[in-house]
Amino acid sequence: MPYCFDIGGTNIRFGMPVSGGDVPVIAALATPAHSLPDFVEAVSKLIRENGDGVQDNIAISLTGVVHPQTNKVRVANVPAINGVDIASELLKKTGLPTVVANDADCLALAEAKVGVAQGLRNVFALVLGTGVGGGIVVDGQIIAGANGAAGELGHGPVVDPTANGKTKSLGYFDCGCGQKGCLDTVGGARGLEKIHEKIWGEQMRSDQIVIAAGRGDNACTATIDIWSEMVAGPLAMVVNVLGPELVPVGGGLANAPELIEVLDAKVRTRILFPTDKPLLVPAKFAMNAGLVGAAHLTAPQIRGVA
Repeated sequence: MPYCFDIGGTNIRFGMPVSGGDVPVIAALATPAHSLPDFVEAVSKLIRENGDGVQDNIAISLTGVVHPQTNKVRVANVPAINGVDIASELLKKTGLPTVVANDADCLALAEAKVGVAQGLRNVFALVLGTGVGGGIVVDGQIIAGANGAAGELGHGPVVDPTANGKTKSLGYFDCGCGQKGCLDTVGGARGLEKIHEKIWGEQMRSDQIVIAAGRGDNACTATIDIWSEMVAGPLAMVVNVLGPELVPVGGGLANAPELIEVLDAKVRTRILFPTDKPLLVPAKFAMNAGLVGAAHLTAPQIRGVA
């Protein structure tokens, strides 16, 4: 069994598997974002001070892409490990074999193994957090893609700025990947906020928009309608391409089930074989999916291609 880590730009969270498939957070440290030695030491320290001395490997979920051939990671918000084979660095430091995977891939694996998609063969997990991400698991294996970026539906200029004619064009927002009009620019929490401000000239947090819509606020209800139109089309295309049996949804927006229900209804009418059965559902492990997915990681479970 592994020592499990969920690594983000702000914190490194540490846990160990317990019965039932869960991996509670035991401890956390601030992520040393600019020093590789400090980063490696932080992981080692969490094991020394909080580990049980029994686990025989390390498994990591992180907010970045892992190249399946070189094991080097691409992590924008942790420059200390960007371009580094962090698994090898941790093996040298701790003596423990290490496997690393993308956090959306770990979400998909967690839900396919012990979550809402348990027992299903073909699972696509959607992350609606600050931005948009995705992960693919087929027959219990992560499909990482030739460059480790499979499932990343957030990038590519696919957004309809009129939301299928529901609003005058909002234009295309700049994406961190260098393109304009990516799903990542509108589909996550910041995207929902940008849409609302662009239409109504009012700044509101995503959670405030959802709460206000639930209370009947017309402007916020319209914002969610436009947001879901922009997201549903590209997502329906991904569903048609991958053919998942279920789409577990994680990230901060998954904490608003009414939001997921709206998006689910629109996606199900746009796929090639419309269905009355829910397709998008809130993930079981929305808060600690990285740790739970990491607990199920092994190198053979990460395939470079389908």
